[in-house]
Amino acid sequence: QVQLVESGGGLAQPGGSLRLSCAASGLSFSTYAMSWARQAPGKGLEWVAGIYKDGTNTYYADAVKGRFTISRDNAKNTLNLQMSSLKPEDTALYYCAAGGYHYCSRNICAWGESDYWGQGTQVTVSS
Repeated sequence: QVQLVESGGGLAQPGGSLRLSCAASGLSFSTYAMSWARQAPGKGLEWVAGIYKDGTNTYYADAVKGRFTISRDNAKNTLNLQMSSLKPEDTALYYCAAGGYHYCSRNICAWGESDYWGQGTQVTVSS
């Protein structure tokens, strides 16, 4: 049974930092591309960042580029998201996902077809 368990969410001040982690089990972690997505209150799911199997290729949504860093530790079956310079608009439920791929169409980039999803961890950015 595949399990993706996110942790590290919480309350942060604007300009602050948080580090999210996702512990994966029940799958061959190193063979999956991984990603983070988020859903703000009253809004749809938004892709945030993705990373391919060996960690050498990373991709970011424009809204977080330069502020968030995605990484993975294949030896520990762990996916991370270091979030810095947080803004109130980063407030959302953050999900870890296994599988999928990065694609762009007409200068709009996204992440497609993830196979498994975690339950999410809440991030709130507020003073």
